[in-house]
Amino acid sequence: MKTENDKIFKHDSDVDIAHKINTMELDNWINHLTYIEKELNTLIGIYAVKLNEKLDGDRILNRLVKKQSENKTLLAALNGYAVKRTKIIECDDMQCDMVYITEHESYRRSYLYHLDKYRRIKDEFFKEVHEEFSLLKPV
Repeated sequence: MKTENDKIFKHDSDVDIAHKINTMELDNWINHLTYIEKELNTLIGIYAVKLNEKLDGDRILNRLVKKQSENKTLLAALNGYAVKRTKIIECDDMQCDMVYITEHESYRRSYLYHLDKYRRIKDEFFKEVHEEFSLLKPV
């Protein structure tokens, strides 16, 4: 949700600009994790209904389900953090600002780690699906 406070102006301080950029970044993370949630639902549905009997057990399915749970947890944490960030305007010293900036960096690392692990699972899913369907092609 964009507000007037999200716009960057020439008179904004470096700290204000950092907070605004971090807020935009956080919005992007939340949107991306929401999309990943939908994508995981689709991948789990495809795997569970169509591929489970053709592929090697439930290993990938279990990893997708686990990642779905982790995605929900991180998404809830980021939504809570977004609400907490509305109090940034109350900061009146650099120490307060640094608490928010440090917390944001921590969430950034968590998001990027989650994204990396998700991509690896998704790549493994598609590799296994590709191999299965490549074997089904007539010679």
